[in-house]
Amino acid sequence: MAFRSQVTQAQLDSRFFYEPVLAAHPRGLEPFKFLGKTFHVPMWVSSMTGGTQMARKINANLARACGEFGFGMGLGSCRSLLYSNEHFADFNVRPVMGFAVPLFANLGIAQVEQLLQKNQWYLAEEMVNRLRADGLIIHINPTQEWLQPEGDLLKNPPLQVIEEVLSLTEMPVIVKEVGQGMGPESLRALFRLPLAAVDFAAAGGTNFALLELLRSDEEQKNAYDCLSTVGHSAAEMVDFTNEITTELGEHCLCRQVIISGGVRNFLDGYYLIHRLNMPAVYGQASGFLKYARENYELLHRYISLQIKGYSYAQQYLKVR
Repeated sequence: MAFRSQVTQAQLDSRFFYEPVLAAHPRGLEPFKFLGKTFHVPMWVSSMTGGTQMARKINANLARACGEFGFGMGLGSCRSLLYSNEHFADFNVRPVMGFAVPLFANLGIAQVEQLLQKNQWYLAEEMVNRLRADGLIIHINPTQEWLQPEGDLLKNPPLQVIEEVLSLTEMPVIVKEVGQGMGPESLRALFRLPLAAVDFAAAGGTNFALLELLRSDEEQKNAYDCLSTVGHSAAEMVDFTNEITTELGEHCLCRQVIISGGVRNFLDGYYLIHRLNMPAVYGQASGFLKYARENYELLHRYISLQIKGYSYAQQYLKVR
């Protein structure tokens, strides 16, 4: 075992200073306020399972974990609930998770634009109220819609649509990408708005541009494959955000961030949160999804280990 347990210098994680003499072993994490509610761990269930067969089981398992461990959840696309309650039970997780932690519904920017054009924004408000959610996530996905055979093409810039929504509603609104992240000008525009939070949804996790290309014919795949490598990592977006929010000063109206996209474990989350100069939690999708499809005990074990790992990192690791 000793011979098999060699770690080379090239394998060392250069993101941290390891400081073993300054703290005792952790006894847990301190609660903190985020999105107006109390979190006990800095985690977030990033939006997923908008319309799969297993959505009900997955959402129920995730919601149960959020309530038990004390962190928030964004639902997958709730588009199917706008005009029908047929799939309501798949998304109705408030009875499972309780009201102590945040729950946010989710719509795509194309659906929001269509509702506004038809003077039907009230349908979104009604949907959020039926779910007893704390607010709405609007996901921005022009690349996915562009590449999707049945995609909805936007008639207006997403920023214009978001500004109109904010003028019509008092509910908290989060804006996120879907896996390619956002550049500095988009972030600058969003941080000037009174959003509840910006969710990075950076490149590094599931790439929906690539996913849509896998559904396309060979000719389209060959033509547009280059688009799948366009985007920004979470680390890059942290740097953008620190510069932008410092520059904006009092004009920065959004002051909370969900760091997601390529966050594979508690060390990634710890590193990014401690590099960012504003309140943040870290989001995961595929990490949770892997276990939420099975039984709750597996998901519970996974989350417990992640929380213990994060509390260890907080005691002994300093971000370089």
